[in-house]
Amino acid sequence: MDYVTHFHREVQSFEAAARRVAGEEAPDVPSCAGWTMSDLVLHLAGVHRVVTAVIEERRSGPVNPAELVAQLPSDTAGWPNPETAPSRGPLPPGLVDWFAEGAAVLEGVFATTDPALEVWTWSAERTAGFWSRMQVIEAAVHRWDAENALGEPQDMDADLAADAIRQTFEVMVPARRAFKPARPTAGETYRFVRTDGDGEWAVRFADEQVRLGDFPADVTVSGTASELMLFLWERIPADRLTVSGDTQVLDRYFELAPPI
Repeated sequence: MDYVTHFHREVQSFEAAARRVAGEEAPDVPSCAGWTMSDLVLHLAGVHRVVTAVIEERRSGPVNPAELVAQLPSDTAGWPNPETAPSRGPLPPGLVDWFAEGAAVLEGVFATTDPALEVWTWSAERTAGFWSRMQVIEAAVHRWDAENALGEPQDMDADLAADAIRQTFEVMVPARRAFKPARPTAGETYRFVRTDGDGEWAVRFADEQVRLGDFPADVTVSGTASELMLFLWERIPADRLTVSGDTQVLDRYFELAPPI
């Protein structure tokens, strides 16, 4: 998959949504509880700078958040502060500029770096390629968040969404279970079926592990690739999808895979 092209499209669309309300009262972001658009822009801009530093400097450990504060533009008076979110007041146009600058730099890093380069990540996969895949997905989800805050969310690219579904079970769910308290596994098995193309994912929670495979399912969830991805990222409810089987098992999904 051409992650650079997908990243470019998603960050451009995110920037466009943010610029629509730059200088105006920052709207709440319903899908990111406790955040306004200012908080969302600052978050993604910060993440991009963290990843850029990790890859460019071949970091073997995480970036100290204090390094990001030092990178903020000199005039930071009145800018959003994630520690006091939600950040009310107008969305600073300069904050959107800062996001755009960082996104462009990271795009260039992804375009010129060997995906196999060994760098620090928070996952078992320690490569630059992990970051390009992860950041395309994060940009897409937050682009949807920004558009949703304006009442005009656009679907995910179908191919990217399908890749993100697999990445959810390969990377995100194990991380969620490691980072947050999660319900003990009891053999719960889910099947997610894509209705707008080829794609079917069966996942079993057993022995405190998360496994993709070919399993009989307790519950089957069907929808477009975009709908399935958005559900798995807790952006849309299950009633937007077609569900068959044991709905009580589906109700437990986010206890087994707690959102971060």
